[in-house]
Amino acid sequence: MSQLTITTTQNVSINFTAASVGERILSQILDILVIIAYSLVISYIVNKSGLESYIVSMDYWSGMAVYIILYLPVFFYSLIQESIWEGRTIGKRIMKLKVIKIDGYQAGFGDYLIRWLFRLVEVLPPLSVVGLIAIIFNDRNQRIGDMGAGTSVISLKNNININHTILQEVNEDYVPTYPLVIKLSDNDIRIIKETFEIAVRNRDYGTLIKLREKVIAVTGIKNQSGNDQDFIRTLLKDYNFYTQNM
Repeated sequence: MSQLTITTTQNVSINFTAASVGERILSQILDILVIIAYSLVISYIVNKSGLESYIVSMDYWSGMAVYIILYLPVFFYSLIQESIWEGRTIGKRIMKLKVIKIDGYQAGFGDYLIRWLFRLVEVLPPLSVVGLIAIIFNDRNQRIGDMGAGTSVISLKNNININHTILQEVNEDYVPTYPLVIKLSDNDIRIIKETFEIAVRNRDYGTLIKLREKVIAVTGIKNQSGNDQDFIRTLLKDYNFYTQNM
């Protein structure tokens, strides 16, 4: 698999494993199956509820409007899910893939929107072939939409270099302490971890105090871990415990 090395604005190198072509195709197939399942359910409900007869009695444009509303989740499938689940769709969650910015931080709605707009074109031949070729020959395994949005799709299958990411080693029997940690985003946790590691390395206890106070102010968490270093380490582990088990 291709390795994706990113240098953040804090000059920290982060090593990710870029999702392979096979993983991305399987993810897309899973998403298509979800879309088909949704369409079949909607069709069944329309037929059984008598809504179809009501729609037929409408004028053409009104009937079309009803169908468009019913199938909007299909049309905006990837945009909605990636925005809600921070770069993941159902297919990506199953395959343990995620969209990130190539600067290593969490992509935003604007980035997902650009990817979605390009997807409308990329799924149609012959550009679908061009998109596939782009992934194969791009060092970051980016499709055309990824290039436009400045994003890439990474694998989260325990093969990321854990030292400079938000990930922390968490045992299967780990018991979390701070459930309110889920108020934080991936970007928040990455900034906390980077700041924490620099402060510990430089023995900057003032920064550790400010970091702890800021986290408590934002989340409402009460420190139960003793000193500031233990508190932040526990916080990072708890975040990974909850997000990896969602």
